Amino acid sequence: MKTDIEIAKSIKMRPVAEVAADLGINPDDLELYGKYKAKVPLSYKSFKPRFKDPKLILVSAISPTPAGEGKTTVSIGLAQALNKINKQATVVLREPSLGPVFGIKGGATGGGYSQVLPMEDINLHFTGDFSAIEKAHNLLAALIDNNIQSKSRSLNLDPRTISWKRVMDMNDRALRKIVVGLGGTASGIPRETGFDITAASEVMAILCLSDDIADLKRRLGNIFVGYTFDKKPVYARDLKANGAMAALLKDAIKPNIVQTMEGTPAFVHGGPFANIAQGTNTVIATKTSLALSEYTVTEAGFGFDLGAEKFLDIKCRVAGLTPNVVVLVATVRALKYHGGMPLKELKTPDLESLKKGVVNLQKHIENIKQFNLAPIVAINKFATDSQEELDFIKSYCSGIGVSASVADVWGQGGAGTLELAEMVVESAASCCSRFEPLYDLNDSVVNKIETIARKIYGAEAVDYTSKAKANLQRVHDLGLDHLAICMAKTQKSLSDNPDLLGRPKDFIITVREIEIAAGAGFLVPITGDIMRMPGLPETPASEHMDIDDEGNLTGLF
Repeated sequence: MKTDIEIAKSIKMRPVAEVAADLGINPDDLELYGKYKAKVPLSYKSFKPRFKDPKLILVSAISPTPAGEGKTTVSIGLAQALNKINKQATVVLREPSLGPVFGIKGGATGGGYSQVLPMEDINLHFTGDFSAIEKAHNLLAALIDNNIQSKSRSLNLDPRTISWKRVMDMNDRALRKIVVGLGGTASGIPRETGFDITAASEVMAILCLSDDIADLKRRLGNIFVGYTFDKKPVYARDLKANGAMAALLKDAIKPNIVQTMEGTPAFVHGGPFANIAQGTNTVIATKTSLALSEYTVTEAGFGFDLGAEKFLDIKCRVAGLTPNVVVLVATVRALKYHGGMPLKELKTPDLESLKKGVVNLQKHIENIKQFNLAPIVAINKFATDSQEELDFIKSYCSGIGVSASVADVWGQGGAGTLELAEMVVESAASCCSRFEPLYDLNDSVVNKIETIARKIYGAEAVDYTSKAKANLQRVHDLGLDHLAICMAKTQKSLSDNPDLLGRPKDFIITVREIEIAAGAGFLVPITGDIMRMPGLPETPASEHMDIDDEGNLTGLF
């Protein structure tokens, strides 16, 4: 069986100018990065829609196994299938982070015959967006330490209150907590700090939620840094940092256009994680696709309880978006995992474990309906799935009045998900969307957190540590109670305990601290042992990667 990279290399790509022309983009407007990738000017976001009633399709998933359940692969396959049935469709995705690429995943551009290309470039440096975000973030960090050191222009910052760390796009647990400023008075003021991964940077979140350069600068200026010694809040604008930070992001803010294996247009832009950030691509890329496409297929990271809830409560609210359909990706293996089957045995048919685990699917379907949206279940097919197992999921969905389709996107690409595409078209055409966010921004912070915990996770209550309670008071004192909520929680469970699989009940969510992302426009309640700097696994995916003398990559799967 061919690997993903072997399949990708077997495809003859179209020049990106030709792909862009399918969307009505003038080739002279493209900023080319070689023959197969380019940036699109921001102006296309504001174009009058080319189609009378463009549709937005959100792809989410049930609670995943550690390897994920294929949202990206299904999103790509669905967009390809829509084009096969003569609908003009574009897929809009996040950019991969090098941390997971070299850590556990080995790549994040889809799989099999449902990939975005050129997959090696997208998985590695691509067009440099992550690097620009790193530089902008770390510029602010450098300006903070420079101001602390300054004698003539000091803002009187209290180093003990500074919440802004540095970032890098790699999993490196050794950098979570560090001390800077050692080496004497010429080397700065010693203080404790650390590194987050770039995908968790507030600058990443800001880039993904900004509508244009003016909005980007405003949001960057609103980044909360810390307090002065006399308890006055300090923001990035006080350090005059936001103009230079925005300058570093002048190209990164423009959406990247590439293609799928079948030549379908694809925007790949921005890359926040969903368990510690909002988990969706940029507002600009989504709006650009909606202006140029009949159908926009986009995904939100991890399960519906994380990425999709944030897509709906944060991104849709900010950008004025209304999804027409939600496609919920489920797999036989994940449902067996939620039914108690060990990871190493998931390839073995087991109907009893599947029946026990289907409650996880049930809860995610209920969550979609809480937003007044129509769900369709896509059963992402694996070679080890038995027909009996696939039939059971379809029958279960039928019994609760939800359409379901088996999607063989890895093995067949667009041809493997034609039935799903027809379901999406029918549902989108008949949908009179009554989409509403889950909570009112004017609710108290506690009420907003508890609404998500009770309604989406199924928690009995929410508990707050003494640090979290102090953080709540700080939020109130700063006048930031109106901000949205971006929960940081494990993706492995509906609860904050990764070991509670299926559909846990009677559990309590514990918020241990609340971080402020005023520039992004949300607060980040941190639950469980979620960290903003992941570590590498025992056997990193990087161990299997190599490049030969001709420049051919291997092991990027």
